[in-house]
Amino acid sequence: MGTVLSVNLGKARHCDAADVGVTAIDKHPVAGQVELRAPGPKEGGLGSGVVGDEICDQRHHGGDDQAVYAYAREDLDGWAAELGREIPGGMFGENLTTSGIDVNGARIGERWQVGDEAVLEVALPRIPCRTFADQMREQGWIKTFTQRALPGAYLRVVVPGRVRQGDPVTVLHRPDHDVTVALTFRALTLEPELLPQLLAADALPEKVREKARLRTAR
Repeated sequence: MGTVLSVNLGKARHCDAADVGVTAIDKHPVAGQVELRAPGPKEGGLGSGVVGDEICDQRHHGGDDQAVYAYAREDLDGWAAELGREIPGGMFGENLTTSGIDVNGARIGERWQVGDEAVLEVALPRIPCRTFADQMREQGWIKTFTQRALPGAYLRVVVPGRVRQGDPVTVLHRPDHDVTVALTFRALTLEPELLPQLLAADALPEKVREKARLRTAR
């Protein structure tokens, strides 16, 4: 069983690195309960699956397959030690900073109960972008982050509900395959030869499965 260490929300701010000139990647912990809901399609939907969290670029962020972003405190601590700086919860743009659950080792399609109400499903890894690099202010950050393959997980909202700091995170269902968040990330970035393995995960978004099918056909 894991724990939600913080629920983090972001507000739009100016960012020259962002395609749309603004970003809400810099998220901060909030007190009290926060509602999670399925936001609908990426473009034209509600944006974030976390009520009160802003999505500025709905072409690349938000939507049902990227409704909630989770990152493990254990991995943030590893980065903090490597970079020699404090990394507070929310700095990576994550909505849920967790403890005690292997986010990157989670299998695509794995379902988590968060608190008493919400059920979330692991959908795909986060892919780093220029906005993330601008947020971190570390030379070669995208390359460093990609090589480490600790991307954190985007989650779908299967059952809406309210969550808060301190809520337990329980794995309700673990699919019978070995396609993890980390493996999917590696396949989509530096190791495309792994793409055919992703077809074992039915819960991957169709766009990713199509990419895997094309690689398999070649």
